[in-house]
Amino acid sequence: MIKARITAENPEANLRDYDRFYQSFSWSDIEKEFTWHETGKINIVHEAIDRWAEDPDKQHRTALIYEKSGNVQTYSYLDLKEKSCQWANLLAGYGFDSGERLFIYLPSCPEMYFAILGCARMGVLFSPLFSTLTFDEIEERLENARPRGILTNSDLCEGLPPETVKQIAHIFIIEGPLPGIFANEELIEGMPEKMQSQFSTRWVKSETPLYLLYTSGSTGPPKGVVHAHRDMAGHLLTARYVLDFRQDTIFWTDSEPSWVTGTVYGMFAPWLCGSTTVVQGDPFSASNWYRTLEKHRIAVWYTTPFTLRRLIDAGEDLVSRYDFSQLRHIAVVGEALAPELIYWVRKNLKLTPHDTWWMTETGMICLANFPSMDIKPGSMGKPVPGVEAVIVDENGNPLPPMTMGQLALKPGWPAMMTEIWLDRERYRAYFKSKGWLLTGDMAVKDEDGYYYHQGRTDDLIKAGVKLIGPYEIERVLYRHPAVNEAAVISKGVRLGEPFLKAFITVKKGYVPSARLNQELKAYVMANLSSEIALKEIAFIDGIPKTRSGKLLRRALRTQELGLPIGDPFNIKEDRK
Repeated sequence: MIKARITAENPEANLRDYDRFYQSFSWSDIEKEFTWHETGKINIVHEAIDRWAEDPDKQHRTALIYEKSGNVQTYSYLDLKEKSCQWANLLAGYGFDSGERLFIYLPSCPEMYFAILGCARMGVLFSPLFSTLTFDEIEERLENARPRGILTNSDLCEGLPPETVKQIAHIFIIEGPLPGIFANEELIEGMPEKMQSQFSTRWVKSETPLYLLYTSGSTGPPKGVVHAHRDMAGHLLTARYVLDFRQDTIFWTDSEPSWVTGTVYGMFAPWLCGSTTVVQGDPFSASNWYRTLEKHRIAVWYTTPFTLRRLIDAGEDLVSRYDFSQLRHIAVVGEALAPELIYWVRKNLKLTPHDTWWMTETGMICLANFPSMDIKPGSMGKPVPGVEAVIVDENGNPLPPMTMGQLALKPGWPAMMTEIWLDRERYRAYFKSKGWLLTGDMAVKDEDGYYYHQGRTDDLIKAGVKLIGPYEIERVLYRHPAVNEAAVISKGVRLGEPFLKAFITVKKGYVPSARLNQELKAYVMANLSSEIALKEIAFIDGIPKTRSGKLLRRALRTQELGLPIGDPFNIKEDRK
């Protein structure tokens, strides 16, 4: 672990004294900020939208800025209240009721946000799906959740599984013409605007399900993770103290609602703070990302290390052409933030990216580098106030500092998932170790209370008597000038030693070769440990990743077994 420190970037941030605040914090203090603490009437849309829309001094404040193809659409809090009421009336007209499910299978568009708010307002579970899902992935989700309807467009409708779709009451097409594939297609173009802009908000219990998101499972099909209206307390806390939101903050996360970051921090968290959220509907390009930061005067940006690597690939000349003077805080999530990314961003954007850690299952950021806290490069930071974290062994016993184990969290924060949809056994498995929520992530806590990610539980590599996370080896490989991306897996133990294989993509100007292969193996041994010997290196065209940018090492393991890994990865291997 790196001993260097980066001095706190903003000692005047919302959270100024971490230790004191952590020790004195109580979730009841956050709950007192919501109207439901006095009225007993709970609905996240009322807290995130209506209370601002009903305030004459705040109702015209910008809540959502949506841009695509140069066209910018702006919506106030009052606009979002009226739009969400219209969508709630539309769904109610089609028979939707509390507890039923609506799948939202769309590329980024304003209708996605209006529909989500409409669902939440009436107690309907919304489930955003990636528009890039395969036929089989969609079928798995439909079979599991049995939604009453799907909101989609004509193009995506053609990829829906016919037999499963027959069991769904409505396929809503947001714009014509109808594909004419299914008997249950409904063209709703122009219909929401004709609905009443008032809808009696349905008050719910704090544990009432709000949304359903699917996340990959290491030992089974995708898990349907359910979150509730009570999550709002965690959203507000982390938006204010981790992302440093204020009511005048213009915020951008380059994540769609189909990824939990887009649901929590692209919508509810900024709106609970009365802030403005920006959505960029165009595909990634470095110039487009820089222009978005400059044009919309973004103050807080929540992105991924994967995105930062793509910006680095575009070079330092491009970034120097833009004005980021309004940008005051950058946070990242997805994979571990490599130190070289920190220093590149500091040099070119004049800010330090702050790493955060959380999962779909946790519902909110749980570990973070706070703006007022010194950063140790490579660290995920410290637990968010109200979250108790510990490193445990295989028996659930807490481990001392500087000992690798599994990261576990003590249940009790309000944004924790409430269930795995229709799979109680899978839900209970998270808590099998003395009641702690086992995250599946290996980590180390240092003597100062900073946590360091060391890979997933099934990614660990035993070298000698030590357990080594693949990230540590990958980080060394990244330092080599020829390496663009790297992923390391264990192929088991042979002759008493771990058989490690690295998958490498090379930078422009470098050519895979037997010489480079041997050079990289020697580089790892020289810069990490003589016990860490890479037995094999494969140069490939691209490293498989999740849509949030996390390495899919399990896909590489599957390939090594000679099994198909699916078209999304399209790995072509060049063995040298």
